[in-house]
Amino acid sequence: MIIAVASGKGGTGKTTVSVNLAKVFGAWGQLLDCDVEEPNAHLFLPSEVLREGIVTIPIPKVDLLRCNGCGDCSDFCQFNAIAVVGKSALVFPELCHACGGCELVCTRRAIRSEDSRIGMVETRQIGDFLLVQGILDVGISSASPLVDAVKQRIQPGQHAILDAPPGTSCPAVATLRNADFTILVTEPTPFGLHDLKLTVAVVRKLGIAFGVVINRHGIGDDRVHRYCAQENIPLLLEIPDDRRIAEAYSQGKLLIESLPEYRDLFERLRDTLLTLQCSADGGATQ
Repeated sequence: MIIAVASGKGGTGKTTVSVNLAKVFGAWGQLLDCDVEEPNAHLFLPSEVLREGIVTIPIPKVDLLRCNGCGDCSDFCQFNAIAVVGKSALVFPELCHACGGCELVCTRRAIRSEDSRIGMVETRQIGDFLLVQGILDVGISSASPLVDAVKQRIQPGQHAILDAPPGTSCPAVATLRNADFTILVTEPTPFGLHDLKLTVAVVRKLGIAFGVVINRHGIGDDRVHRYCAQENIPLLLEIPDDRRIAEAYSQGKLLIESLPEYRDLFERLRDTLLTLQCSADGGATQ
């Protein structure tokens, strides 16, 4: 089962849910930090790097001796990554999405692709499960290919927990795509509700089953609860507004280890997810 943990905004507790849920899954699961612009799961899970690999994407390079400035490549590119200046094409690598279309439409074979580094993927051993995280290079604007590279490290036969980037931009969508279930983490405030509605629209568009976790329960109001009830959205878990949780987080400690009384919450969340999978699989056992 591939479980994505997402949120409409940063700071709602998405990483808190991800790392603690991964810990209760233990050897059954693996954690993939897809927030490649700011991975932080490793801060809560002391570990050693088992292996690391560089990730590249193909960026077009123009052979000026062959190019006649016809403009076919520029017309094809939907991201304005190639412009025709005078009688030759000029590439803007930071805008390129590495689709390879410009190379295909060039009849003079004046464009060829060269690998360009965008970041790296680390695999770490955390006790009895693995943490995989992507680290985007400074100055690189296209994070989605690195998210895809992280997801390619999913181990078959194990449950995978994907810690998604906040928001609803391309890297977040790349994380959610092909997930079996999405946990949407929010807080009971007007801002939390506004951004929850955005993520609900995304997962519904993608056709992914989902439920909501409310963090810092006890602050704000009941509008998130009423919205979930009106939209028939399952409420999976409520994490209380407890100062001790914030203190543990600030020290890089796991909630279920610093405050063992909360372990049962995440074990019940795990069991709920496994039950949902059994129902989707027609009663298959885990």
